[in-house]
Amino acid sequence: MRNVLIVSPHFPPINAADMHRVRMGLPYFSEFGWDPVVLAVRPEDVEGVVDPLLLETLPPGLAVSRVPALAARWTRMLGVGNVGLRALPFLYQAGRSLLRTKRFDLVYISTTMFATMPLGRLWKQEFGVPFVLDMQDPWVNEYVENSPQAQPPKFWLMKHVHRALERWTMAQADGLIAVSGDYIATLRRRYSELTSVPAKTLPFGASELDFKVARMHSQGNRFFQPNNGELHGVYVGRGGHDMAPALRVIFGALRQGTEQWPELFSRVRLHFIGTDYAADRRSTQTVEPIAREMGVSGQVQEHPQRIPYFEALQLLLDADFLLAVGSDDPQYSASKIYPYILARKPLVGALHEASSMWNVLRQLRTSVVSFSPDRPAAAATGELAALWCGQLSRLPEIPRVERSAFAAFRARELTREQCDLFNRVVEGKACPVSIPSYA
Repeated sequence: MRNVLIVSPHFPPINAADMHRVRMGLPYFSEFGWDPVVLAVRPEDVEGVVDPLLLETLPPGLAVSRVPALAARWTRMLGVGNVGLRALPFLYQAGRSLLRTKRFDLVYISTTMFATMPLGRLWKQEFGVPFVLDMQDPWVNEYVENSPQAQPPKFWLMKHVHRALERWTMAQADGLIAVSGDYIATLRRRYSELTSVPAKTLPFGASELDFKVARMHSQGNRFFQPNNGELHGVYVGRGGHDMAPALRVIFGALRQGTEQWPELFSRVRLHFIGTDYAADRRSTQTVEPIAREMGVSGQVQEHPQRIPYFEALQLLLDADFLLAVGSDDPQYSASKIYPYILARKPLVGALHEASSMWNVLRQLRTSVVSFSPDRPAAAATGELAALWCGQLSRLPEIPRVERSAFAAFRARELTREQCDLFNRVVEGKACPVSIPSYA
């Protein structure tokens, strides 16, 4: 059995999107020859939604080392809220202590808190342990750099910090995992040192265990009443300006459908939940303004604050259909798609035609259309309205998903793929970037 130190600052009971790959994989690591130890930040020091049920999905006896972080109420006075920065010295020292006292074969850093990724190189220099990085988002985001409307405060300063840290860290990385093959290709163009390191493209998967726990612990629904005569569509996940083209297609189809088939579309209610990463009063709406612009605000509700994970799964199970909303950045890979499929609900939406998710969903029977700069929005809107009408008339149809075709997206298989890359790194076997057909 080999030992892996997994750095995941967000960890149960905190519900954060960037820890779910690790969480879903933990029940299977030992099956594939790896004994994990997780290094995380204490939940009381994280600004996030707490969901105690997440703890029930972890394997018994899992070793978790938790560290403190500087209090956000003080660091925000200096403009720092990122938990990776607030906990960085504590993660560094705790990692050194673990690496001194136990033999680890690999360090695996899986997070969007990019400030923690240089720890891999620091520990490698001191202890000689190779490290693998999981790129769930671009560290240096050229899409955001070229989109002024998407740039957050302090962007100019952080752009230069991120570029410097990425360059320094990637020069010594021993392996890469990414949700998009484009992320790996971009990094290899920037840094020639990465051309020979093992790399693998793995989407965010789905866990059947999560749905088993969800059905055992039914949650309340504070957003809508199921089976009340209305047709409820649910989207759970981030919003943002990059999703405006997809939302305009969806809302345009809703308006067109209401005009042409009022007996069906007048009953449609769309719910967008957890669209902003910011908490409480700092969160802003990015969906309802577009709904007002498109004249369908009476049928659209947005709740920007994040909610507990299993409450979100309950909404998927209560919905009549689920919404797939893509980004105008073709590299964007939505983590929610595979849980959507596992929920066995019809899908409605619009995705960039160059995105990996479009390649997946067009193989299934869904009411999802593609958009691109070269395709008129009116064409996508009309196509979606017609597909959506047919789907609404078939409710409560349960989509059929071929079990063998979906097997590659389940947590166990994706963990096997991760461990295969870990083995290649440890054994010193370089391999070309792996970009499966579903990516």
